[in-house]
Amino acid sequence: MDAPRVLVIGLDPYRVPGPWDPAPVAEAIAAGMTRFAEAGVAVESCLFGLDGSDDIEAVVTAALGRAVWEVVVVGGGVRKPEDQVELFERIINLVHRLAPDAAIAFNSTASDTFDAAARWLDAPG
Repeated sequence: MDAPRVLVIGLDPYRVPGPWDPAPVAEAIAAGMTRFAEAGVAVESCLFGLDGSDDIEAVVTAALGRAVWEVVVVGGGVRKPEDQVELFERIINLVHRLAPDAAIAFNSTASDTFDAAARWLDAPG
């Protein structure tokens, strides 16, 4: 049996404007992704920037089309800031349209991304 497939959609911490240190977030993302490999779950990340360098809908559409996904996790950076509600809605509607059979999960932090997906998988936690 093939490993379940999870797509994680979120912000590229190195391409989010502002005076902040993206390294801790990037490290937390990498650590969170490692948990998928340890559990035998295939995972792919779809990270995009808010710096204007990406056509976000095109990036997300391409990622959604690369495989059949059992779960799509939408990261907190996309979901939490109130000023990004329109972006969040666009992404959820893309997932709904392009991966209609996938469960949609939400993480709280980069480090609990596996836990968010595992709620919808028969994967060991």
